Amino acid sequence: QVQLVESGGGLTQAGGSLGLSCAASGRTFSGHTMAWFRQAPGKEREYVASITWTGRTTYYTDSVKGRFTISRDNAKNAVYLQMDSLKPEDTAVYFCAAERSGNTYKYWGQGTQVTVSS
Repeated sequence: QVQLVESGGGLTQAGGSLGLSCAASGRTFSGHTMAWFRQAPGKEREYVASITWTGRTTYYTDSVKGRFTISRDNAKNAVYLQMDSLKPEDTAVYFCAAERSGNTYKYWGQGTQVTVSS
């Protein structure tokens, strides 16, 4: 059974930092793009960042560029999201996703809450 488990969410003040981790089990995702999405209350889930299987190429939505950093460790079958200079509008449930399939991803984690107070 494939599982993606996020951790590292929490509460911080504006300007603070948090680091999210996503550990995959059940199969290896080396060879596949992995990504982070988020969903704020009352809003649609939105793309945050993704990273190719080599880790050499990363992509970010405009609102987090220069503040968030996605990385991965294929040996640990894990993907990470370092979030700096956090803003209240970054408050959301953050999901990791693996194995891109068309316009979506095949596997999803259960999400971890990130709350940024002003």
